Amino acid sequence: MAVLNKIRQRSIILIIVIALALFSFVIGDIFTNLGSSSAAETTIASINGVDVDRNEFMNKVENIQRQSGGSITNTQAMNRAWDNEVRATVMQSQYDALGLSVERDYMRNLLEKNLGSYEEFKNEAGLFDQDKLNEFIANLKAIAPETTTLGGTPVDYKSWTDFEQNVAISGVQQAYFNLVKSGITGTLTEGELEYQLENDKLDLKYVQIPYSSIADSTITVKTSEIKAYMKRFPNKYEVEASRDLVFVEFKEEASAKDEQAIQADLSALISDREEFNEAANATQTILGFKNTTDNAGFVNSYSADNFNDNYVFKSSFASDQADEISGLSKGEIYGPYKDSGFYKLTKMVATKRIADSVKVRHILTPFIGGARADATVTKTDAQAKATADSIYKVLKRNRSKFKSLLSLSSDKVSNEKQGVIEFAYSDGFAPEFKAFSFENPEGSLGVVRTDFGYHVIEVLGQGTLQQAYKVATISQAIEPSVETIDELFRNKSKFEIAVADADFKTTADDNNYDLRTVNSVKELDENIPGLGAQRAIVRWAFEGDSKAGDFKSFNTTAGGFVVVKLIAVNEAGLMSLESGSVTALPEIRKEKKAKLIKDRISTTALDEIATAEGQSIKTAVAVNMKNPTLSGAGREPLVIGTAFGLEEGATSELIAGNSGVYAVQVTKVTAASELPSYQAAANRVGKAKENAVNTQLYNALKEAADIEDNRSDFF
Repeated sequence: MAVLNKIRQRSIILIIVIALALFSFVIGDIFTNLGSSSAAETTIASINGVDVDRNEFMNKVENIQRQSGGSITNTQAMNRAWDNEVRATVMQSQYDALGLSVERDYMRNLLEKNLGSYEEFKNEAGLFDQDKLNEFIANLKAIAPETTTLGGTPVDYKSWTDFEQNVAISGVQQAYFNLVKSGITGTLTEGELEYQLENDKLDLKYVQIPYSSIADSTITVKTSEIKAYMKRFPNKYEVEASRDLVFVEFKEEASAKDEQAIQADLSALISDREEFNEAANATQTILGFKNTTDNAGFVNSYSADNFNDNYVFKSSFASDQADEISGLSKGEIYGPYKDSGFYKLTKMVATKRIADSVKVRHILTPFIGGARADATVTKTDAQAKATADSIYKVLKRNRSKFKSLLSLSSDKVSNEKQGVIEFAYSDGFAPEFKAFSFENPEGSLGVVRTDFGYHVIEVLGQGTLQQAYKVATISQAIEPSVETIDELFRNKSKFEIAVADADFKTTADDNNYDLRTVNSVKELDENIPGLGAQRAIVRWAFEGDSKAGDFKSFNTTAGGFVVVKLIAVNEAGLMSLESGSVTALPEIRKEKKAKLIKDRISTTALDEIATAEGQSIKTAVAVNMKNPTLSGAGREPLVIGTAFGLEEGATSELIAGNSGVYAVQVTKVTAASELPSYQAAANRVGKAKENAVNTQLYNALKEAADIEDNRSDFF
């Protein structure tokens, strides 16, 4: 009782202790789950047990997009980053297993191999100097994030470390591949077999009963047989999960009325117009395009594109309008005319004859803050000009000193050609540099300032003089009006409402809408044929609650709307019978035809078979197993392989080949003559294996890798 009393007295303490223990257990479990949930939310994939972090992966995607200059889409960049990630991780697992790595000495050898031709790393004897390399790297690190130049190309410490990493990856990969190749040389036994496959020869007589002699319509194939055939060859018929879609697109396109309005607006700009000025309380004349003298201001006020003050040749005009525009007199206007998605008005401003190309040489003195000026540039604008002026004075007295002064020029590319640059008038050059080169006669020398610095330019020669034109062009994009877009939206909405209760195809046909079908859309696809990049549609089609029969509208990247219907959900595994039957059906028919042909032939005599089947006896000479082809029948490896198992004079059983059923008789066996050595053939076998390593090894490793790809959950 005393013990029970003590327990009762301290029950509140016991309850608190138990509660705290339970609370600790629950809270601990919550935090554990939160931790695993957080990890799951940031892990987009696992490759051979190595998690791929979402943030790190996205940084790689962004780097690829940045390096591409926007020429690829986000999905394309993601796929490229994924391929790189898989390859790097799969190969790294091999390197780790073998203990392969790139250490300092090997890295220096790799860098010498990659950079040996750069003058920056050569000593007085013209040999690669490791000390110069070390000094270059140390300097890059010290001035980071500033840049210096290497071979005329700007480079900073970050880009250098990226380069080193790529060199290391390439080096360790080559070392791994070389290790694999060293273990797969061709043996003499393999060489002898290769020689025999090429040089053991047979002469044959054969009868072919083509499968085409039996009409396909006479062969019945059940659905169950197609399914069974596909199961026999799962690798051939297994597919990823996919979706089949149909869609109707509502494009944002200018109507005929819209185009007429754009042309009318442009035409109204040609002539002067009267406009009431409230400030002056009077009507004033506003000069039109024809009479204005401020062509640049007028174009920049009314055009989608700014005024181009350069002269151009006739070839730069659209071919359909080139004759009309080049034939204009000064002040005349052509248009409105249609050109590449725009309506345009073009006015002739001036004409003159200009050389189509020029040859100059120059010495460039850059200044701090100039275009492409790196950390080695120390001159101010004034100091750079003073240097250029000094060079100009020397050259003005003696042009022969040009070559000796090239060491003062920062343009290393042209310096390799003694400072000479040749370019066409249509090429993109600094405007000031271009103007001096084309507008001054041969032999001219001068100092010209551009964004790159001060150039001392000498005109060495000019090309053929051609008629050039300065034109002022007002362009307006051919775009749908607000009214047209509103009508398009109404039509799209009406279609959506209609297909909710009616057949999608029938509704599209009734409205004369173009219905498009897209099959086998994969989970990580981006492009929809006919629509372009439409990742949102693909994501919707693979969402957990999306099912066959669902439809939804989307905005298109090209402008407009699209109504999409999901018509089939194809799970991963064997493809549908409809898809599989395309290739399975012909093979099943061949099997059935082969059995029918074999069942009706009871003899092995070639002449009897030929007579009974209405076929002729054919011959094939010097047949080998390396190239198992029968003249008059095509590639038949099973038939020729069977023939090589027969004695001379023997006749085969009936053989089901690629294009028919065959009976074969060996008329002559010519064994390959023995060689004193099969090393040459063994070398060929070894070379073929080495080539296979280069082309097939990684794919085999990737196929064997344990890859869990969850990118579709994030992108």
